[in-house]
Amino acid sequence: MSTAGIGPQVLDWEPPAIKGIEDTGLTQGFLQDLALKIMYFRGQLTGHDIAEYMHLPFATVVSTIMDFLKREQMCEVKGSGGLGAATYQYSITSKGAERAREQLERTTYVGAAPVPWDNYVAAIKAQGGNRLRVNPKMMQQSLSHLVLEDTVFGKIGPAANSGKSIFLYGPPGNGKTTIAESIGRMILTNDMYIPYAVEVDGQIIKVYDEINHVAVPDVERKMVTGQLGPRRGDARWVRIKRPVIMVGGELTLDGLELIYDPTNKYYEAPFQMKANGGMFLIDDFGRQQVRPRDLLNRWIVPMEKQIDFLALHTGRKVEVPFEVLIVFSTNLPPRDLVDEAFLRRIRHKIEVTSPTFDGYREIFKRVCERRRIEYDEQGVRYLLQEYYIKRNQKLRANHPRDILDQLLDIADYLGVKPVLTKELLDQAADSYFVQL
Repeated sequence: MSTAGIGPQVLDWEPPAIKGIEDTGLTQGFLQDLALKIMYFRGQLTGHDIAEYMHLPFATVVSTIMDFLKREQMCEVKGSGGLGAATYQYSITSKGAERAREQLERTTYVGAAPVPWDNYVAAIKAQGGNRLRVNPKMMQQSLSHLVLEDTVFGKIGPAANSGKSIFLYGPPGNGKTTIAESIGRMILTNDMYIPYAVEVDGQIIKVYDEINHVAVPDVERKMVTGQLGPRRGDARWVRIKRPVIMVGGELTLDGLELIYDPTNKYYEAPFQMKANGGMFLIDDFGRQQVRPRDLLNRWIVPMEKQIDFLALHTGRKVEVPFEVLIVFSTNLPPRDLVDEAFLRRIRHKIEVTSPTFDGYREIFKRVCERRRIEYDEQGVRYLLQEYYIKRNQKLRANHPRDILDQLLDIADYLGVKPVLTKELLDQAADSYFVQL
């Protein structure tokens, strides 16, 4: 497996080419209904356009569908923009519109033809665990932007390689979220494929999400569907960067189940299904609207068995691969959130401690460099003495960044150069720290 930036990637799995309707795994009737709904909503379209909307090749699939719809007088050809059937202008007839309206009562889904459920499960299993394995040298390179205590640094590598579950805990402001995101960037370097949507028992579940997934643009452009000749791959699948999905206090138990839209009559995949093959970070764990114990109980089976169960509104439950590195991050004491039985199921527990005085100085130096402020050891020593030691203030990794941002704001207002003088440091610290 190649890592990012080292030549072209050789993926562990790629969608096979579609040579005919049988390769889609869908029935002709399903594809006919999808084509009718596209014409019903979009109006007059070329065969090429319909193929693009369906993400299927015209020559080997869509042309057959359109020929059938013409014979059944559900669409008609209104003209041609060039040579070949792909350039014909197709328009839905009243008979076709009636059938389209019937199908819209079942689902209003119009878009890329879905992938059969079994194909999705097989693809996730083939791609899910193929993350980059790290060693101490790679760790040093990938996490060089972080200032970490040796005890914390030494635990991150084994946790990242496990690909299972991580529990990050400790005081706020010390970079737990940043550490989790850095782990994701470090090990999730190779791309993967996911479908735009999947079909199970006639129900549609949308999987690809432009907010949470990052498509690989060059590959997406190459997935041309309207060509007359044979084409490589299956454009119903989109190549993405492995997902790193983060949720916080807004997470509810409902957000972990299939989300059915009763108006449009199709489903949205839950967060953990969208995170398959990547990382799912639950930030600010314990601040959710749902009780921590209920949320944790929801994860017991997926973490142990690497499978999840999702229920359709029809009552059927489907088994979903759980190929996710799940990370819990919390500022609250673990004893207030979880019991021993649950902690035993989490593979790696990492306490992210506050920086030492030396660590604080190193962070201050780096932030000064990024903010283009000249570092002054005397100024930092004064800050530590007056605002930490004398006031018994806890050191936090985010303090240097926040204090220097305050200092920049004050210097800009006063029209003076931002330097680490006692006067500017006093104003910055006094406006930042609050006695609790």
